[in-house]
Amino acid sequence: MQKEILEFGQYYHIYNRGNNRDAIFFEEDNYRYFLKLLLKYISPIANVYCYCLLKNHFHLLIRIKSESEIDASDFKFSTIEESTSINPSKQFSHLFNAYTQAINKRYNRTGSLLEKPFERKKIIEENYLKQVILYIHNNPVKHGITKKANQYNWSSYNSILSTKSSKLSRKEVLDYFEDESNFIFSHNNYDSLNLPY
Repeated sequence: MQKEILEFGQYYHIYNRGNNRDAIFFEEDNYRYFLKLLLKYISPIANVYCYCLLKNHFHLLIRIKSESEIDASDFKFSTIEESTSINPSKQFSHLFNAYTQAINKRYNRTGSLLEKPFERKKIIEENYLKQVILYIHNNPVKHGITKKANQYNWSSYNSILSTKSSKLSRKEVLDYFEDESNFIFSHNNYDSLNLPY
């Protein structure tokens, strides 16, 4: 079954897991490296609203930029000749391939690390977008890793509340919840929707 093409100007919940549900993150450096690659490959084509990286899967909420918002000089090309077209799906492929190659080299493994193709759900309604933010940040709670969203290190929850410099679209996320206190309250009182993924 063919996956829908990522459209410019649209919001998406992007997620994937390890082949055979195996681990994709083995130590803390792996999480950091994935986020570094996310910045390199995805920031030029999308605004990242939130994320959560777990041992064998991850979730991202992004908005693909409109074509007029994309600056070709933000891309790091490995060849002298620049690409004539921007393909958001290809940028995700670059991210996942670069991460897989690094993990395979570091841990002396071979083959695919992630399931292919990666999953994506287009988000049209604002209320559903808020639910996806809550779902992503509460994923460690759902899986019994932590009791509260703010206790997990590898999600964007604490970064959104931080005042440190960040590439996250933190103001937009907080605006959906009106303010910080409602953001915290909503996360602490989130009752999982049991979304089908």
